[in-house]
Amino acid sequence: MLQGPNRGLLAVFGSTLFQLVGIFMLSPLLLLMLNQAGVSNTVAGLFAATTWLGIFIITPFASGLVRWIGRRRALWLASGLPLLTVLGFLSTRSLPAWFVLELLASVAGGLRWVLAESFIAEFAPPNQRGRLIGAYATLIGSTMVIGPALVAWLGVDSPHALWAVLAMLVAGFTWTFLIPRVPAADDADSASVGLRGLWHAVVAHPVVMLAGFVGGFFEMGLGSVLPLYGLSLGLGAGAAALLLSVSGFGGTVFAIPAGMLADRFADPARGRHRLMRWLVALLAGAAAAGFAVPALPLLVWPIALVWGAAGGTLYTLTMLDIGSRERGITLVNSTSVLVLTYTLGALLASSCAGVLLDWSPGMVFPAVLLSVAATGWWVLWRSPVK
Repeated sequence: MLQGPNRGLLAVFGSTLFQLVGIFMLSPLLLLMLNQAGVSNTVAGLFAATTWLGIFIITPFASGLVRWIGRRRALWLASGLPLLTVLGFLSTRSLPAWFVLELLASVAGGLRWVLAESFIAEFAPPNQRGRLIGAYATLIGSTMVIGPALVAWLGVDSPHALWAVLAMLVAGFTWTFLIPRVPAADDADSASVGLRGLWHAVVAHPVVMLAGFVGGFFEMGLGSVLPLYGLSLGLGAGAAALLLSVSGFGGTVFAIPAGMLADRFADPARGRHRLMRWLVALLAGAAAAGFAVPALPLLVWPIALVWGAAGGTLYTLTMLDIGSRERGITLVNSTSVLVLTYTLGALLASSCAGVLLDWSPGMVFPAVLLSVAATGWWVLWRSPVK
């Protein structure tokens, strides 16, 4: 029987697989249900942004909660609360209630996000950390493919779709009970928590946090509104949902090779920084291609692929950078800030994208994306490697 770190890695991977398949079923399912109900793209975009708002709210308090109740109990709480919110989605069609339920689910999701990634970094052997973090990112990317694909297969109108989401979340919650007990962190009494701890992490890793912001903007923020983008181009509901699968496929394919490459850098910090710069340049190229989408709608498929591949790999590298430098409560703090900046990027993208798609999908929308990528590349190019 697996023991210790190996059992912990298996448990985190297993719980993540089922929980995120459920989440990535739920997200496009709710957006498409709102569209069928006649809700505007602007309101639907704000609903998608609520996911990132909840994550943004909880991350400053993650390390304090972990210090109070422990990492395993905090993970159980974060994995159990979404079950209750899905029961709420099943019981009501009230739009205000859905916003509240989505906010609660995203608060729990943000806490689980921080904890799962800190567990991976803690359990992974140093000489295999890159490939294991890459494998974890690949797993996440695969759930972004499987979840929307299941929605397309079941159908938005299926009475079983939300129940299938609930079943996935129950399975993910069950896997978390296999995570072994972990000793108290060495810095449990000395590390800062709350806003002070977050500020220390930002000062320690400013460039990494910027890269996390750009990754969140393109991978998750724009990924969350890809169904709306597809619908605005005249795609059917099923094809629009599959755009999210294409984005997830990009992150799935490139995460493990990027992690293995990062394990082999002679100068790991400098190598990661250089690779981040190339990935942001690739995102800028994909954003520029958006100007041609109205004339060549098929371009939306490779653009979605690049958003997922480059954005997801960018996040994999930032997670690896943090995991290579920190441990204990300090690791939770730094992971929280990384999640916070990634979430801020996703929140900004998803909240603005609906408005931009209603206003000017062919000109202003790609122009805003290009400006974000170009700014990120310029800062990475000008910043020294620490």
